Amino acid sequence: MSPRALAYAVSMFAVLAAAPALAQGPKAFHAPHNAFGQPDLSGVWTNATITPLTRPQKFGARNVLTKEEAAAAEAATQAQMKRADAPTDPNLKVTDLKNADCGPDGISGFNCGYNQGWKDPGTAVVDINGEKRASIIVAPADGRFPPMTQEAQAKMRERMAKMRAGGFYDGPEARAAGERCLVGFGSTGGPPMLPVMYNNNYQLVQTKDEVIIVVEMVHDVRHIRLNASHGPAGIRQWMGDSVGHFEGDTLVVETVGMRPEEGMRGAMSDKAKVTEWFTRIAPNKILYRFKLEDPATYTAPITGEMALNPAKGQVFEYACHEGNYAMSSILAGARAAEKDGRPYDIAGGQGGEGN
Repeated sequence: MSPRALAYAVSMFAVLAAAPALAQGPKAFHAPHNAFGQPDLSGVWTNATITPLTRPQKFGARNVLTKEEAAAAEAATQAQMKRADAPTDPNLKVTDLKNADCGPDGISGFNCGYNQGWKDPGTAVVDINGEKRASIIVAPADGRFPPMTQEAQAKMRERMAKMRAGGFYDGPEARAAGERCLVGFGSTGGPPMLPVMYNNNYQLVQTKDEVIIVVEMVHDVRHIRLNASHGPAGIRQWMGDSVGHFEGDTLVVETVGMRPEEGMRGAMSDKAKVTEWFTRIAPNKILYRFKLEDPATYTAPITGEMALNPAKGQVFEYACHEGNYAMSSILAGARAAEKDGRPYDIAGGQGGEGN
C-alpha cells in the first residue's frame, strides 16, 4: 500500500470509529454531588414564568409552542410591562385607576392595590430541553383540571353560598389562608409549588437528613425529611408532611397531611397526596415535576412540569403582616354594614370603601 493510500485508510477508520459517538449526541447532564453524596440542588431558584397553569383551549392537546408563538407571548409581556411602567397621571384619582390603568395590563387588587412596581411574574415561557410550553399542567392531556367529583362539587357550592351570604366576613378565621398571611396564596409554598404574580423565589438547602426549602412568599419554610416515615395521619400541617429520598440524580418527595385551605384553587381533601420530582438537568436549571392525586376531589390525577431557574440575589424576609391593617378594616366594614342593614361585598365595593 502506498503512503497516500495508507493515510487515506487511517483517516477513514478514524471517521467511522467516531460515527457512533456522533450519533449519540451530547452527553446527558449529571448534577454535581455535595459532601453528603447527594445531587447538588442547593441555591436560590425562581419558577417565575408567563406560562399559565392551565392550557388555553385553542391549543387542545398540544403543549409545545412554536418559536413564533413563544416569541409573540414574550413580546406581548414586554409590551405590557412597558405600558405599566409608564408614569401615571398625577391628577387621576384611585377610582379612576380602577377601570383605566388596572384592567387591561393585569394590575390587580381592590382599586389598584398592586401596580407594576409590586409585581414580578416573569417574562418568559417555561422552557424544558428547548420545548416552549403552553401550560404547566401536562396531564390530563388537554392541560386543564379534570372534573371534580360530585362530593367536591357539593362542597364548593356550599362554600360559594356561604360567601354570598356574607359568612366570609364573620371573623378572621373565615378569611383565606393567604389573606391571613398564614401561607402564600395560589399554592406558591406548595406542594405543589406554583408561580404567582410576585415573590417566586426559593432557596434550597441540603443537609444529611433533610432538604429545606425557604419560600419567599410569606416567608414559609418547607422541611423535607429524608428516608423517613410519615407522621400520624390525624395531624394536618399547612404544607403537609413531606418525606423524600434520592433516586439517582432526582429528589423524590411525597407529601400527605395537608390542610384543605392550602389546596389548589381552594379544593383539597384529607386524601390528597402530592409527589414531586426535583432533577437538575443543567448547570442553571432544575426540572420540577409534580403529581396531585386526590380521588375525593378530582376524577383524575393532575401532573405538571416547570423549570426552576437561577434567581438573582438572596431571599429576603417577606413580613406579610407588618403594618397590615386590611384585616381589621375588612371586618370593621362588615360590622358597619350589618349595623346599617346593608349587604357587604368587599370585592364589589359595597361597604368596603374605607378599607
